Amino acid sequence: MAKSYSSLLKDQAYVGGQWVPAASGETFQVTNPSSGEVLGSVPDMNAGDATKAIRTAYNAFQTWRETTAKERSVLLRRWFELIVEKKDSLAELLTVENGKPVTESLGEVNYAATFLEWFAEEARRTYGDMIPAPAKSKRIVVVHQPVGVASMITPWNFPYAMVTRKAGAAIAAGCTVVLKPSEETPLTTLAMVDLAHQAGIPAGVFNVVTCSRKNVDAVGKTLCTDPLVAKISFTGSTAVGKLLLKWGADTVKKASMELGGHAPFVVFDSADVDAAVHGAMMSKFRYMGQTCVCANRFLVQEGIHDAFCTKLEAAMAAQLKVGDGLDKGNSQGPLINIKAVEKIESQISDAVSKGATVVTGGKRHALGGTFFEPTLLKGVTTDMLCTQQETFGPVAPVIKFKTEEEAVTIANSANVGLAGYFFSNNIGQIWRVAERMEVGMVGVNEGLVSMVEAPFGGVKESGIGVEGSKYGIHEYLNVKYICFGGI
Repeated sequence: MAKSYSSLLKDQAYVGGQWVPAASGETFQVTNPSSGEVLGSVPDMNAGDATKAIRTAYNAFQTWRETTAKERSVLLRRWFELIVEKKDSLAELLTVENGKPVTESLGEVNYAATFLEWFAEEARRTYGDMIPAPAKSKRIVVVHQPVGVASMITPWNFPYAMVTRKAGAAIAAGCTVVLKPSEETPLTTLAMVDLAHQAGIPAGVFNVVTCSRKNVDAVGKTLCTDPLVAKISFTGSTAVGKLLLKWGADTVKKASMELGGHAPFVVFDSADVDAAVHGAMMSKFRYMGQTCVCANRFLVQEGIHDAFCTKLEAAMAAQLKVGDGLDKGNSQGPLINIKAVEKIESQISDAVSKGATVVTGGKRHALGGTFFEPTLLKGVTTDMLCTQQETFGPVAPVIKFKTEEEAVTIANSANVGLAGYFFSNNIGQIWRVAERMEVGMVGVNEGLVSMVEAPFGGVKESGIGVEGSKYGIHEYLNVKYICFGGI
């Protein structure tokens, strides 16, 4: 029986408005992390293929930059409408490709669509300025212009939303795009570009090159070093982001980097414990903890520590059901690959060896494969790996603290600062901690902060620039000052 997403499956890359193979003819397989089933094969492209895509995007930019904001807005709106029409099939494709529970997949599809709706509107609001001049004979005008070709490298955990949050903004601004999706999730990206094609996005404006791990360094380096590329946008690890920045430095490219997180989740004595547990469940266990903004370290004040742990354990038992993501009764699917499982196991083993207690979970699930039991650890200290490294899995380590100052110090001890969360009903404390947290996004009595209207980005080694919101489109625009004289 044909799957609902069968019509969305593509086995070629997309360059210059055409579906194309790799020049070498090589391909690589894409598999379902839940079952191991081969979903299909896509081109294993190399640096030469990437260069061709960049040239295609550069040529297309010469005409795309001249389109009106209204024209770009109409096309993005149509792309948005097509995604909404296909949302159920898109959600199932996402679930079989990256393991996300189908209800979460549907949420991501809707979230991804809203970025196109948003930037379709923002395309018409890239206002400039008329600045009062110091001389009567002069006029000062500031305009915004598209930067040019934008190269993009997107992750596997939100393959729809990362496409629309990045490419939607760039295309709205008048830029053209060459995008390399994760080798784990190319099918979802190709489905998304197919809908862009159907929406009427012109040839060469949005190009997608696919490659396996074998060619990822060569393709990535080309996307960052080619002189025709004006902008790099990357979501992924801090280590890779640093490498891409080095590659782009020789040609002084603009860059947006959304890198690693290590989010603290602080619960103060004054907090509503039930609300904090609800926030913890949303933040920690969405997509099995495989999100860059999920809670990674739980800091709970000693007065409510035991109550919080007891209630969190109960919530985990009641709400987290592990199994295939296509079953709507399951809330926890498989992890993306075996490396993710091994990383979690090493963190848990390290914590236990240093005195932590496994309250629940702590091992691979009986289903086998890359399924893992949601885990709660108590007695965690700051010298353990799980409090020093981003976990990217369903593990909640709880640290007990005494004072606000201690909590803030621990929260800010990481070299990254993407998101942070805390629960408190003390208004003075809320202002103090919100201002002192060294992160780009703060959730106060809230465990879910991502939305299209708000800027998404971090500080320290979590990145450069922001995505989404009214600020996101300006990452793809240059500011030009024009001085008129002799007036």
